[in-house]
Amino acid sequence: MNNKYEAVIGLEVHAQLKTKSKMFCACPNLKNQIPNTMICPICTGQPGTLPVINKAAVEMAIKTGLALHSTIQRKSVFARKNYFYPDLPKGYQISQHEFPLCVGGYIDIPNKRISIIRIHMEEDAGKLLHDFGHEDKSHIDFNRCGIPLIEIVSGPDIRTPEEGSAYLKKLRNILVYLDVCEGNLQEGNFRCDANVSIRPIGGNEFGTRTELKNLNSFKAIEKALSYEIERQSKLLDEGKKVIQETRLWNESSCKTEQMRSKEEAHDYRYFPDPDLLPLVIEENWIEEIKRNLPELAEQKAKRFVKEYGITEYDAAVLTEDKALSDYYEKCVLFYKEPKKIANWIMTELMRELKKDEREPSECPLAPKNLAMLIKMIDEGNISGKIGKDIFEEMYKTGKNPKEIISEKGLKQLNDVNLIEKIVDNVIKENQKQVSQYKNGKTAIFAFFVGQVMRETKGQANPQLVNEILKKKLEQ
Repeated sequence: MNNKYEAVIGLEVHAQLKTKSKMFCACPNLKNQIPNTMICPICTGQPGTLPVINKAAVEMAIKTGLALHSTIQRKSVFARKNYFYPDLPKGYQISQHEFPLCVGGYIDIPNKRISIIRIHMEEDAGKLLHDFGHEDKSHIDFNRCGIPLIEIVSGPDIRTPEEGSAYLKKLRNILVYLDVCEGNLQEGNFRCDANVSIRPIGGNEFGTRTELKNLNSFKAIEKALSYEIERQSKLLDEGKKVIQETRLWNESSCKTEQMRSKEEAHDYRYFPDPDLLPLVIEENWIEEIKRNLPELAEQKAKRFVKEYGITEYDAAVLTEDKALSDYYEKCVLFYKEPKKIANWIMTELMRELKKDEREPSECPLAPKNLAMLIKMIDEGNISGKIGKDIFEEMYKTGKNPKEIISEKGLKQLNDVNLIEKIVDNVIKENQKQVSQYKNGKTAIFAFFVGQVMRETKGQANPQLVNEILKKKLEQ
């Protein structure tokens, strides 16, 4: 970024809530269903229908507010956000405007606190489909209409793309730990829009902002913010003005592109929804929700350090994803070696997941099987080297280590007499190296170990090999 300017970034996140039914009707809140099969007269806006608020959605929104240190408003109001678009059958979206459910709050990222302005509830719109084999036609799926959302609006406190990404990852992590949102950017149940402007370093006035949409991965968010900051900096350097507009991120060209200018921006004309009474929250309900908040990542990391004796760094890595932290704890239940299990997960398992672009929740390797493998290595049934080969096979096939060892004949060789015979043969065939060892070149000892392991196809017990070799070479 041009070192004359600093960025001012605010993020708006729409998180889809994991309720069983929709926000104002009894239709199931399910994904990947046949288009237009999860709808009713209420969520499609038929005349004469009345919305009824989903209590579970309100509870999830309060949970989120408490976890983000927000003030829960005892009274909030639903409003109609009026605009026309084909995927909005009512011609308005039920949202909250002047009186949101939650105000204030913050999220701490490394070396910084990002403020939360508000968290409000609303219903989702439908979805336009453009890939049904008709190039000149689009289709509308109303299944998503009425699905409950919360919108979390940050303060303009973010200064770099890296801070933006850290904030979003922390927010997503909190929502997943609370079990209120799946947090999947690609599927659209965790969506982010960014407001970006720049100003001279040290300045107090905000610059003209642009809004960025179509940000469907953390990587895309960082790249889009970086591009937009550079684009605006270049405009100012050339003596041009930044235009207030909405821009889309194009992943294939790695650029932001104009969607609509300020003149085309919507005037939503909010007004209180006459079909919904103000939402009044009793203080004792807020207190009950607070008492029952689940353990969040930071609390879990502290517990891991205390309970399992692992480092703070390891605990932070293992709790970055709820599914990964759950996987770790299941492994420890099967084998009480938390430090060794942490090492295997953070090296072998996370490497394979990253290579396959899989989330921890999609891990094909059962916790019980990983724990069993580590235990078998510790007990001397297989060597560490063979253990890593077995791990790869377990990850690919989902089989347990005993099955793979049996199929491939990989059990560790612990027969002292047989290892002695192999050692004798290796010494006999490498007299030159024996002389070098006896003349003080002790580093060559590794050569003998390698020869024995090669002869046994890596199955000899390494500790036995070392002991027998040392004894034979020093005779």
